[in-house]
Amino acid sequence: MMTGFRLNLSPLKEPLGFVKLVEWLTAIFAFGSCGGYVGRNIISIFCGDGRNETLNANFHYPFRLSQVPLIAENTTICNNSVSTTHMMGDSASAAEFFVGIGIICFLYSMIALLVYLGYMHVYKDSDFGPIFDLVITAILVFLWLVCSSAWAKGLQNVKDATDTNGISSTLAFCKGGNITCEVTEFASMRTLNISVMFGYLNMFVWAGNSWFVYKETRWHSQKFSSQAGPGRQQIPAPI
Repeated sequence: MMTGFRLNLSPLKEPLGFVKLVEWLTAIFAFGSCGGYVGRNIISIFCGDGRNETLNANFHYPFRLSQVPLIAENTTICNNSVSTTHMMGDSASAAEFFVGIGIICFLYSMIALLVYLGYMHVYKDSDFGPIFDLVITAILVFLWLVCSSAWAKGLQNVKDATDTNGISSTLAFCKGGNITCEVTEFASMRTLNISVMFGYLNMFVWAGNSWFVYKETRWHSQKFSSQAGPGRQQIPAPI
């Protein structure tokens, strides 16, 4: 059996290879739109004596907000002495899980494409390749569902912690009757919303690809043979 590299681009014209290329691209968009995020909200503080002050709420991936200082050092705001104050919340586990799955799928897609384009003759020569591919694909479908759902909840927690109500709950002096705190400029979270969408899109793409991988396994060929067998008609031997 020849096991050397044989470049053949024809799998890209078939669903098995083309969908794997799509998975590679969607994985990049998923973890890329989340992993590099940096945002800033501007908080306006309206003092009771008519003065206004501002604070910056800077946050970024992996959204470990409890370690991000809202007020970096002891200071005086609206005649109130305020000590170092950090933001509330921690969505790091959900964000890192999401990005991690995206990177794993990105790498696996590249390896699978290498096998399809250069070692398809080895891939189809035994049962191990297609079955292994099917098992990994099924696992990744489940992981995309879990990590996308977790990140969607984590993103909502980030939005809640950085909006007016979240900031007001963090800063004790905002609860006073003569001081009002309001987020007057919000960071755009469009890319984070897009990352959640791409997470679920990846789940559907990988789920669809599982069918084409399944067709390469012996289970599909055996099922096809068993269904086609009873319908066969014997051709009478020539006299």
